[in-house]
Amino acid sequence: MNADQILMEIREANLSYLMLAQSLIRADREQALFRLGISEESADLVSSLSPAQIMRIASSNTLLCRMRIDDDMVWTLLTNHGKAGSDSVSRLHANILMAGRHQEAA
Repeated sequence: MNADQILMEIREANLSYLMLAQSLIRADREQALFRLGISEESADLVSSLSPAQIMRIASSNTLLCRMRIDDDMVWTLLTNHGKAGSDSVSRLHANILMAGRHQEAA
């Protein structure tokens, strides 16, 4: 993959992210804040963007979304494929940890 392809992928990811974020915020604001990991102010801004603004922002060569999982424990829980039946428990535990981090950030 060359540099132009990477930039095109970043722009597509930005557009998809902004459209998804706006849709989530408009449908269920509280869930959107949690799932996107954004502040009330950011949600207000994203929900008020016009289609032209979304296109302009999405065309940036900087990825707008980021990986929220910066903890080895959460990665371990999400990728735990060990024992049968433990996958759902591991995902639940990871969600609880990330929800706690969302509350700390808010």
